[in-house]
Order: sequence, then structure tokens, then C-alpha cells
Amino acid sequence: MLVVASHRELRRRLFDVLDREDHDRILSARDAAHAAILLAGRGPVSLVVLAFEGDGRASRACCEQLRAMESCRAAPMLAVFAPDCKTGPALLPESVADWLDSTNIERDLVARWRRVLTRQPASGPSAVGPLRPAPEETLAYRFAFDDEDGDAEWMIVDPAGDRVLDLNAALLRHSQLAVTDLLGKPLAQLLAFEGVELEQVLGEADRHWYPCQRRTRHGTDTGLANARRVRHRGRDAVAIAFRSDRAETRGEAALALLSRIVQSGGGVDPHASTARLLVDELSLDYLALWSARPEDSATPMRLLQHWEGEDLPWPSPQEQVSLRRVLGGKSMFHVEDGRRLAEYDPLLQSLQLEGFAGLPLLDERRSVIGALLVGRRRGLGRAEIVEPVLHCAAARFAQSIELVRTREQGRAEGLLDALTGLPNRLLFNDRLETILREAHRTGECFAVLFLDLDNFKGINDTLGHAAGDQVLRVVTQRLCSSIRASDTVARYAGDEFTVVLRHIIKSDDVLRVAEKIVQVMEAPLHLDGGEELQVTASIGVSFFPDDASDADTLLRHADEAMYAAKHLGRNNFQIYEMSQDQAQQQDVALISRLRHAERNGELRVFYQPQVDAGTEDIVGMEALVRWEHPELGGISPGVFIPLAEESGLIVSIGEWVLRTACAQAHAWERAYGLRLRLGVNLSAVQLMERNLLEVVAGVLGETGLDPELLELEVTESISIKEVPNLVENLEGLHELGCRIAIDDFGTGAASLDYLRRLPADRIKIDQSFVRNIGIDPDDEAIVRATIEMAHRLKRGVVAEGVEIEQHFEFLRANQCDELQGYLFCRPLPQSSFERLLAERQRLVESGGVVAA
Repeated sequence: MLVVASHRELRRRLFDVLDREDHDRILSARDAAHAAILLAGRGPVSLVVLAFEGDGRASRACCEQLRAMESCRAAPMLAVFAPDCKTGPALLPESVADWLDSTNIERDLVARWRRVLTRQPASGPSAVGPLRPAPEETLAYRFAFDDEDGDAEWMIVDPAGDRVLDLNAALLRHSQLAVTDLLGKPLAQLLAFEGVELEQVLGEADRHWYPCQRRTRHGTDTGLANARRVRHRGRDAVAIAFRSDRAETRGEAALALLSRIVQSGGGVDPHASTARLLVDELSLDYLALWSARPEDSATPMRLLQHWEGEDLPWPSPQEQVSLRRVLGGKSMFHVEDGRRLAEYDPLLQSLQLEGFAGLPLLDERRSVIGALLVGRRRGLGRAEIVEPVLHCAAARFAQSIELVRTREQGRAEGLLDALTGLPNRLLFNDRLETILREAHRTGECFAVLFLDLDNFKGINDTLGHAAGDQVLRVVTQRLCSSIRASDTVARYAGDEFTVVLRHIIKSDDVLRVAEKIVQVMEAPLHLDGGEELQVTASIGVSFFPDDASDADTLLRHADEAMYAAKHLGRNNFQIYEMSQDQAQQQDVALISRLRHAERNGELRVFYQPQVDAGTEDIVGMEALVRWEHPELGGISPGVFIPLAEESGLIVSIGEWVLRTACAQAHAWERAYGLRLRLGVNLSAVQLMERNLLEVVAGVLGETGLDPELLELEVTESISIKEVPNLVENLEGLHELGCRIAIDDFGTGAASLDYLRRLPADRIKIDQSFVRNIGIDPDDEAIVRATIEMAHRLKRGVVAEGVEIEQHFEFLRANQCDELQGYLFCRPLPQSSFERLLAERQRLVESGGVVAA
């Protein structure tokens, strides 16, 4: 794919949206000349996304230049109107297949791309022309809806309203009706207007918003609708736009927004991206972000403000009563009664907001460091959904404000690089050691990246050190915009940078980040003196625990991989690889030993208790396999489980674990009268086995364990699309009476899809979020929102990785059902777990307090 836009921020937004679709290669160019350089020697492009800017003349010329290139000749082209574009759809070149406004990139770009591809003939340059709808017919009504709210629903009806002629995906998604329920049906079967006749709405078609009710699969939604006259396939028609009262506050949309808020704010201006998300997705009329310092009484500073209305005489901070209350630590949430605040707050009296919320921004010591104020002229929507979103946003704002202040303090203490503001080598090494200690304890996998700029010495020698310093600052900005908030980037020395990518589920995730960094670095860089440079980077990658278990070796391996990237031509990344013979010998030896591990008694099943958050009594346990190698000692499951899956041994090992754990759970049930739920993990390889149901049923029959006590855990990283029989096997296990749990919830990209398609009874919040409670407000907000969302969907929740009292108190206060972690008990061998149950029994019989 090729993205062409002269504005860097617009180019970045387009790249990010397409990148989330896991496309193999996305090229990003500022103009046709830059595109020609990037496309040199490459094959055909599958899609061209071209920004139309200014008066459109340069953009149309760029379009013609791209069409003249062999790589782009047959590619469908999407036009994106930049904010400063003064032209319209009617003036687009005929070779443009479709278009959208830049305000709708995140919402519509992928849908338009897919729609264009479905209309494209199999091959040939002739595909380009017919893709674009005729301006006098289709563009008229298409353009009418691109200026609507991000979640607007629309349909096209004949002038009498007797037939629905066309509709958009948002209408289907929100109403949960099928296309056959709508197309060709009378409008009256879908919409019921209040206080006005349908004939009047269609006859006047004056874009006035009328209250109405829209039919859904389960009843009706209230909202507003308007009508306007359009042309549809050469005939007069009426376009109806519907805006649900709940469109911007649906559970699915809220979860997606939470995820985007967490991922936002990694760039140079961390506040603006999060604020833009809130304003766009919640249709806010007012947003203000304030910073304050708890240690002094200075006037708070307004960091940003958004207002959809006429200019106002803004009161001073001291006059804004609501702001003072929020800075005093008081949260305010008024869904629909915001106008009553106008009695004592001059600002709210001017704004006339029906919905208003104010949240204090808290640092890790729970001190107030700022305030978030938001409002809408109509109500905020459902409080139980909007409130978690706003809390998550407040946590993100607080984190970014605190990060800026920490950097200022770090500079003073010599732990941050003075030029870039990044951690220096000393601080990075300290953080890496901390991450290693946690990883050894929790089994986390992470990656270390070593980045070196290509030919940087030449910049200093020819352009001077001032130019070199500017390059390093730009590189810092690009690096920070390419990683998550939980990751670490540092200036290690000179033009060398290091990065730690945390919470790795798949190595492919790391490779995508490394590829993105390489691409971001390729973009031209403009110096203050007017010079244009293209600075590239070589990157080396090493993984914990696969490549090393200590910091020095991890860095050395990443450094060796970086030099391998330089030897291969620079401007690329390489993964550290031990010699092929050495790696093969090590894997072969481990697999060979693993084949006999079960028979030799080297495998063990450990059990970790799960406790009720309210009573703290044991209610379940998770079975975990361990391998005690006679020479190497304990081998991490992160090492031997992938080998078992690769060799197919996981099938026999998994069945042994299942049989051993079920037999033991049944024995403990008979001995202690406890109906403890038993959690057993299923790997992707096991889930592809056709006889999985027979195996599980056979084990339950042999061991006598009640199927209701067996909970089979499926990790969220398993793809529904890539594992045949996954849904069928899990539904079959559910029919056997077993429970299904989604493990590591929140770390993959399929959370909503899993909840929607799989018969899940419970979700397990991944420990990477739980252990940041009290440290990272973003992760706290995610945990809180996940619990609330799961309960609304009637799923139970288990939190993994509970290690300190602060985790426990937070989770219990937020109604998490069950807890698992070192605070209560680490995984225990069978004999130790049995002693734990015996001690519990003794306490019960003696009338003591039961504690895990």
C-alpha cells in the first residue's frame, strides 16, 4: 500500500489506521517524487491513499504522476480531503475510486478500502475508471453523510418513504437487524417520529432534527433524525440520518475507545491525541485540561481547551467554582442535570451544558495534579459506560503530566539525557534490571532493541553538531511515537538508542514494531536551516528468555544483531540468532529429553489457588505444568511449551496434565468436601485436535470429576480464524458441562470478538495490568473498565498477578470476583497444596477465620 500526504500528522494517521489491519508493507511518502524513490524495484501497489490539500491543484498533479508509474497504474485510489482542502468531490480526477474527509479516517478508511476492493475487477488497468461513482448521481448523497457525527446511521428512501433503498454499516451494527429486515421495507417500520408526521419530515426535508425512535432487534432506541433531498442512481430520493442517544456510549464502542486511549499519547504532544479521541468519540462540546501543583498554591495552568461554540469571555480559574472543586479532589458527574451547576459557576452558566463531568487528575501518591472538565449540550449518555471511559482518559492525562514533571526532576538528578529528555544509560540499565527481576518472577517475555543511526558521523562532520543535535531530537520524537506507554526508550550513547518492549505475547508483535520504527525513520527530516535529510537506522533485537536471562547478555546480543543489520545494507532490523548448528542442537536435545520427561517423572503439576475477593476463601485452583530437568534444573514453561507445541508433544503432555489434575481435584473433593473449580490450559495445538471432546469426556469419566468443576482456559492470543474447529470444540466442551475461561484477557487484539463468539463463562485479567495497579493509572482504568464491562455481559472475572495489598484493595473495591497471585499463594506442588487445604479444614473446624 502507498500513502501520500505532505502533512506529516495526516500521513501518520493514515499509516496507523492501515497498519492496524496487519498489512505486510505500507509505504509512506510526502509527494510523488518521494513515492517514486520508495517504489523503485517494487511490484504493483494494492492501494493508493492520496491526500488532497489546499486548492487541490498540486494533489491532482500528484495523482497524474502516480498513475504514470508502473507500480500504481492499476491500483485503486482513495482520496482523503485534508483539513485545509478547498476543493470538493466533484473536482476529483476520474481515476479516483472513492473519497472521505480527514475527520473520518479512523472510522471510514478501512471500510472504504474494502468497498473499493470488492468493486475492483480481477486485473487490468481498465479497473481504474469505472470504480468512481458518477458525480451527478452518487456523490451528492455520499457527501451529505461525511459531515455527520462519527457514529451516525443513515439510509436512503424513496420520496414517499415506501422503500428503504440504501443504508450504511453503522445502522446495521447498532440496530442489530439484518439487511433483509431493512432494504425494500417502508421507512415507518424502522423509524417512528414524535410530534410530527412522517409525510411532513419527508416533504420538507429541511435537515431539521426531530425526536424519534429507531427499531432494533430487541426493541427501540431513542434519538434524533433529519432528512434532506439527494440523488440516488439518477432519481430523486431522501436521505435520513439518525443519531442515537446512545450511539456514542455503547459498550462495544466504549471498550474500543478505552483501548485507543491507552495507546494514545505516546508522541510529542500526549495531551492532544487523547483529547481529540474524547471530543470525537463522545461528541463533546467542551473539554478543558488543567495542570496544578499540590505543593504550592499557584494559579492552575490550562493545558488545552476545546469549545464547539461562539467565543466567550472565559472566567479566571478562581471564578470557576467547578474547577476549584475538582482541583480540591472532588469528582463531579452530572449526566443530564448539568444546568443546575450554572447557579454558582459563571463558566457553566455561559456554556449551558446539559451533561457535565469533572475529574481530578491524580499522581501515584493520589495527590491532585490537575483536572479534566468535559461537557455536552445534551446529556452525556449512560453513566455506567461513559464514566469508565472518562476515568481512563483522566488517568492517561495524569500519567502524561506526571511524566513531564518526572523528566524535569530526572534532568536535575542526572538520570535523563539533557538533549533528548530520555533516560540515559544509567537509568536504562537500572530499569532493565528491574524488568528482569519481575520477568524471572512472573514469567513475562520481553524484547530489547538496540538502534544505531546510519552514517550519523557524516551529519556532524558536514553540517555541524547543532544539526546533529536536531536530528537526535527528531529521532527521539519518532521513536516515542512508535512504542506504547508501558515500553521504555533511552539514549544509550551518542547516536545509539535502546528500547524495551514489555508484555510480549508473540514475537511477531515485536517485529511489527521494529519494522514500523525503520519506516518512520525513513521519512525526510527538515533542519532549521532548510536542509532536507533522510536519516535511517539499523536495529538489532533480542528476546528474554529465549536469547539470554541477564541484562548484559541481552544487550550484547541485541548489539550483535544491530551490526548484522548494518552488514546487510543498513536501514533494516535483524533478530539475534545463535549459530544454526548450536540452536538446532539445543532444540533437538531438549525435545528429545522432553519426549521422555513424562515417563521419567520429570513433569509436575503445580496448583495455584484462586480466592473469593469478598471472603478470601479458596474457591478454585489453576493447574500449571512444570519441568524439572535432571541436569539443567527447572526449565521455564516459556521455553519448553513452544518446543512441545512445535513437536506435537503438547497433545500428550496436555492430556497427561488434564488427567493428573482432574484425578487430584476429585480426590481433594472427596477428602475435604470442597467443590473447587479446576482451571486447565488448552494450547492452540490441542484445540485443533478433532478428538478433543472425546479426550476430555474420557478423562472426566475415568477420574469421576464433575464436569461443572472443570474450567478450560483459552489464551486470548489464539486466533479464531487461524485455529480450525476452535468455536466448535469450545461449544462442544460447554455442552459437556465444562466451563470456558479466556486467559490473559486484554493483551490480544480480539477481546470483543472472543466475548462475542466464544461460550466464555469467565475472563482472567492479565497480570501485566494487575501488577501496575498503584503505578500506572492507565492500567488501573483498564482493569476497572474490564470488570464493569464483563459484569454487564454476565461474565465472571478473575484477576491474575495479585502481589500486594494495594492490588487486593483496588480489585475488591472494584467488585472483581476472584483473585489469584503471590499475595495469597504461589503455585504449589500437590503435597504442599494438600497441606494448605488441610490447614483450611482445621481453621473451619476450630471456628477460626478462613484465609487463603
